[in-house]
Amino acid sequence: MALVNPYLAFDGNCEEAFNFYKSVFGGEFLGGISRFSDMPAEHYSPGQENQVMHVMLPLGNGTSLMGSDTPGPEAAGKDHNVSIAVSPDSEENARHIFNGLLAGGTVIIPMDFAPWGALFGMLIDKYGFKWMVNYDTSKK
Repeated sequence: MALVNPYLAFDGNCEEAFNFYKSVFGGEFLGGISRFSDMPAEHYSPGQENQVMHVMLPLGNGTSLMGSDTPGPEAAGKDHNVSIAVSPDSEENARHIFNGLLAGGTVIIPMDFAPWGALFGMLIDKYGFKWMVNYDTSKK
């Protein structure tokens, strides 16, 4: 089975967002933060030098959250047609992740026990990304 790793596009605030995600999930960026200035100048536009070309935050179990600055209509928060689903390993971790991601964001579905036997909540973070946090309570 292949792993699926979300790759998020930002309009100039990727580093800020990933430092926020790092504060929620913990860990360190794999390989640091690559900037457009690490590439030959013909591969980026003037003004992009210090923007993030690539960043990767391992989340555990072989999955990672990745991102870059992608100015224009492809950038973050333009459409909310994708959600990032997180399956924490404990109720405490689920609440920590949900509340951490909620800082400056908006609740779509409050964190509560769901009919399918999970602690579930859904939110839009302050960067415009939709998150679903689902802890399977049968794992207690």
